[in-house]
Amino acid sequence: MSQPPGGAPSFVRVWWDAFAAVAAAVVAMFAVAALGLWAAGADGLPGAFPAVTAATVVSAVGGTVELSGGAGVLGRTGASLDVVPLSVTLAGAVALATVFLRPLRHHAVAGGRDLLARVARTAVLWLIALLLIALGARHTFRIDLGDSLLGDIGEALEVSPSVGFRADVGPTLGYGLLWLLVLLAVAVAASRKTPLPSRLLRFQDPVRPAAFAVVALLLGYVLLFLLVGLVAAVTRGNPAGTMAVLLLGLPNLAWISLGLGLGGSWEGRVPGQSLGLPLPKALTAVLRGGGDEPSRVTIASLAEHDGRAWLLVALAVVALLAAGFLLAVRSPATMQHWEHALQLGAALAVTLFAIGALTRISARVGLSLLGIGDLSSFGGEVALTPHLLTLTGVGLLWGLVAGYLGSLLSRRAGRRGLAEEAGKP
Repeated sequence: MSQPPGGAPSFVRVWWDAFAAVAAAVVAMFAVAALGLWAAGADGLPGAFPAVTAATVVSAVGGTVELSGGAGVLGRTGASLDVVPLSVTLAGAVALATVFLRPLRHHAVAGGRDLLARVARTAVLWLIALLLIALGARHTFRIDLGDSLLGDIGEALEVSPSVGFRADVGPTLGYGLLWLLVLLAVAVAASRKTPLPSRLLRFQDPVRPAAFAVVALLLGYVLLFLLVGLVAAVTRGNPAGTMAVLLLGLPNLAWISLGLGLGGSWEGRVPGQSLGLPLPKALTAVLRGGGDEPSRVTIASLAEHDGRAWLLVALAVVALLAAGFLLAVRSPATMQHWEHALQLGAALAVTLFAIGALTRISARVGLSLLGIGDLSSFGGEVALTPHLLTLTGVGLLWGLVAGYLGSLLSRRAGRRGLAEEAGKP
């Protein structure tokens, strides 16, 4: 799909490149979302699987999926869901960035207008695809109350509670466009083989090594946790549930672990009967420990339920030193230790802030009928909220330290950066 038909005019070729990038992202996201939902058992939903898959893709790019419900004039249902399935997000991001950057690598130089035109064409086709996906992301479910007092009353009064969802098209297109622009900016910044317009060359040395190091850090965490998850799926019970976590929320857990290992924190709660969201046992135990009050999630609180949580600190330290070393060897040899420290400190602070914002969870399902039962009594609420100021602060601090130490390690190892290629694309 990355090559246009032979002999096609330049107009067709440039639009074909944009189409290939968008198509690759959509296919990758739908494939991962469908497999993850299938592993989670969502294929059993009568007639709803395509709509649920589309809603998952919408959520993955920051779109808004509104949940609503009703039980006639005698009752009401309440539902809300705010969670980003980052496995789906990452699959689409990698596919789109790879296909978008491939044609640019064949150019020795890049013009600013040409690059903006490529972004604009990709954005137009992306918005069209996202509009179609959003229109397909809608369905309504009937809630089965079972053998309960509410069920008996509802059956006698012929009340049928339901919960439905639909994508909010306006915010979905807005946030989806923002997602695309941020993704392409990060992809161009992190790719050393992609030429930059002349006006942006002054940002090459201070930005590109740090962007590449942070992207490598995040992807390395995902790959490591993927390996651990696959081993767990083979050696432990419930392989389908484990695969559902890997295919829907692997980066969520991996990047939360990075933040916790560096000293960051979250807070939240999980009811006695959770909503079925895949959360690790230690994390679930911490979130349930506070009762009606939010519980604070830190490495120490996790270690009270599973002592292996302290390994996340060692992992974060080693990973950050590797990122600092990688930044130094990809930077011009003339750069000083303190410059590497500032670069990684700023990059990691922004990264942990983004991790906190993307790993927020808020989910609630409830039912109230004739005043019997509160909205929180049916299903309850799952919440996980980051402490963004703490995450940003520890990211800045650890980045400064790791950038400086990584620079020292690179000099001791005889890797003094890119002496001959400094200043080149």
